[in-house]
Amino acid sequence: MKRHFYLPLLIMVLTKLCSCMGQNKHTPESQALIPKEKLVGGGCDGCELMYVGMPSHISSTDTSAGWTEKGQKLLVSGTVYQLNGQTPAPNIIIYYWQTDNDGLYSSKQGVNKNALPHGHIRGWLKTDKNGKYTLYTVRPAPYPDDVLPAHIHFSIKEPDIDNEYYLDDINFDDDKLLLPYLKKYPQENRGGSGIVRVLHNDQIQIAERDIILGLNIPNYKKKNKK
Repeated sequence: MKRHFYLPLLIMVLTKLCSCMGQNKHTPESQALIPKEKLVGGGCDGCELMYVGMPSHISSTDTSAGWTEKGQKLLVSGTVYQLNGQTPAPNIIIYYWQTDNDGLYSSKQGVNKNALPHGHIRGWLKTDKNGKYTLYTVRPAPYPDDVLPAHIHFSIKEPDIDNEYYLDDINFDDDKLLLPYLKKYPQENRGGSGIVRVLHNDQIQIAERDIILGLNIPNYKKKNKK
């Protein structure tokens, strides 16, 4: 009987942990065979969910489920570079997930139950031959009654690295919660700064987030080729 009593509480705790990554509190299934000290990126909570429902064909442009929902339309684009910060990196998979306009990782009919901690606004991009990607989505809202600024999670899978790793979240420079949060928790600049400048174009907000593979990523073995 005690097992059934504690099960709902355990599910709630695990859901909260998986929704935001960065704390190394468990080893994802996709990383289970790699010693933690050798994991590129050092491991992360929830990264294994990027493989749940991953399509066989991934485009460099994606339109999220949030694009047609209530809220501010947002266009995020950028270029992914190799460690030297100059050479574009093609065929890099970017997995994203975010809250909806109410600040929730909400579910929708048809969402894979194994991916519920990441909600229904999630998807994949694969950089083109020039290292570019484009995402059409809705601007996420902060968590209800929270001090954490609004954000979009990014994790990366390079074709020649065994495991995935996470980048700094995308944060927005006009978010009033951002500066107070950064004073307590400075960014690690994993892959470069995730703070984006928000520009307005008619009814769409536009942001650019370039990525440098391996930058400030623990255990990254590739060398900087100039």
